[in-house]
Amino acid sequence: MNLTLFDLDGTLLPNDSDHAFGGFLIELGWADADQHRQRNDAFYADYQAGRLDMAAYVDFATGPWRARPAAELQRVQARFADEVVRPQLHPAALRLVASHRGQGDLLAIVTATNEFVTRPIADLFGIDALIATELARDSQGRVTGAVAGTPAFREGKISRVQAWLAAQGRTLADFERCTFYSDSTNDLPLLEQVSHPVATNPSPALERHARERGWPVLKLFE
Repeated sequence: MNLTLFDLDGTLLPNDSDHAFGGFLIELGWADADQHRQRNDAFYADYQAGRLDMAAYVDFATGPWRARPAAELQRVQARFADEVVRPQLHPAALRLVASHRGQGDLLAIVTATNEFVTRPIADLFGIDALIATELARDSQGRVTGAVAGTPAFREGKISRVQAWLAAQGRTLADFERCTFYSDSTNDLPLLEQVSHPVATNPSPALERHARERGWPVLKLFE
């Protein structure tokens, strides 16, 4: 069996689901348009620059919704996936996932975006294994605004993948071929750990790095 890992935002999706969810909250009237958009954009710029404060971002991003009733949140999750994400599903990305599934690979999405936003998206791709930034919850199961454990961001993606595999009695070394698709230099730590890194819809910085290292460059979205 081979292992295939996918980053999500900018890799399987042409947009950033976390940033888009912030815009969706504004459309719902759950967040002040000007203030939320300005801070959301600033955090997104920090992410692109590789300096995102994940704890601060999660506290900000969950602020408009974490106190709302669970049933209401489930409806909003479903609406976001159906109204915002589904139209962004690209045939080339779906074919890529299907190709690896057809080869019998073990598949996982590994994303810095939190599990509340990304669980329905992983379901749209038919990928059960989601390694995302986990949200801390109180004794009643309500999101607190803190991060639970290690965020799936930069070097954290390595430890989270290792922990996921260890729970199955596996390591990266157990697979003949380990592929990771990503668009971002934030993912260089994990890209450099796998046997087959693929720069996918890469940022200019990642594309330069990939070509210097002889990594394949894949453009799903032209």
